[in-house]
Amino acid sequence: MNTSRRILLAGLAGLAVAPTVLAAAPVVGDATVAEERFARMIAAAHAPDRGCTRQAERYADAHWPDYVPAARAVLDARA
Repeated sequence: MNTSRRILLAGLAGLAVAPTVLAAAPVVGDATVAEERFARMIAAAHAPDRGCTRQAERYADAHWPDYVPAARAVLDARA
């Protein structure tokens, strides 16, 4: 099963800013809906087994708070 192009591109965008942003502790309490969705998309793209959709979704559900700073950086760069 192929990973969608949108998820792959989101993962690449998150990976581009992740080294500089992920050092900060994730602040989940004030994450907007857009930031949460984008963080889940980045997390799914970074799942160990991207070929299995269910495992990628489980990984995203468990690890999306770690990707909130990267999602914020990408969304702020687009503004």
